[in-house]
Amino acid sequence: MNAKAMNPYTRLPGTPVPMHRWTGDDGMELAGDSWGDPRGPLVLLLHGVGQTRHAWRATGKRLGAAGYHAVAFDARGHGDSDWAADGDYSRDAMIRDLRELVATFGRRPALVGASMGGATSLIGVGERRIEASALILVDIAPRTEPSGVAKVNSFMRGTTEGFSTLEEAAEAIHAYRPRAQAQGVPYGLAKNLRLGADGRYHWHWDPRLMERGREGDERRIEAARRLGLPTLLVRGGQSDVVSEEGARDFLCLCQGAEFVNIAGAGHMVSGDRNDVFGRAALDFLRRVVPVAR
Repeated sequence: MNAKAMNPYTRLPGTPVPMHRWTGDDGMELAGDSWGDPRGPLVLLLHGVGQTRHAWRATGKRLGAAGYHAVAFDARGHGDSDWAADGDYSRDAMIRDLRELVATFGRRPALVGASMGGATSLIGVGERRIEASALILVDIAPRTEPSGVAKVNSFMRGTTEGFSTLEEAAEAIHAYRPRAQAQGVPYGLAKNLRLGADGRYHWHWDPRLMERGREGDERRIEAARRLGLPTLLVRGGQSDVVSEEGARDFLCLCQGAEFVNIAGAGHMVSGDRNDVFGRAALDFLRRVVPVAR
């Protein structure tokens, strides 16, 4: 059995409390929020590494208002979900959590996954471990650019010691993501930071996430070949993680998949151009998983 690890950080005042808590693999507790009518088509929103369910707030509200039951959850080791005592943050562990969550709802979801969450969805569906109605991959493809992936990892590794002030954390985010909106910074970052016993502000995620082994492209390539459900790839037009060539390769692997390139967005597509992304995702879902009227 996989015991839960004690999260040594303290949530900051005003940090949003999760609307729901569900059980993932081996008793791992997953925290999440939801929007819309629970009787509507289920859409599960999976964030990227180092993010939380809050990355999907605007998208979840948009989908909920359109009649979908949108659910965003914190992956293990992130946000308000449990940390793994054994440090297992492998792709397979993430897939097992997703499988348990799908079983809890008891119906096929449409999966919307960004980066890490997209890879979890792609492999889970492609390996026939998750049954879904549709798939939206957000700036993740079987073939990714090593330099872009290295940049993400470098930022995460470089900030594991935490920050002395919220302003310092905001400066680090701005240096990493110049496109990030300044509104609500630094105090808008509070939901993504925790206070450590050392008096410093730390990101909400378990530092052992950085000990995960590097996953090769082959597993994602094989999973893409086996996809048989409506699929949309959304790429940030200025992404350094998924290149135009990588997108074309995916469309060759997954015949019939659709593609949207969002100008002015980097790897954090929904954060950079949430308005455009939300419309593209909703248009796709309305066509392939329509809301009953």
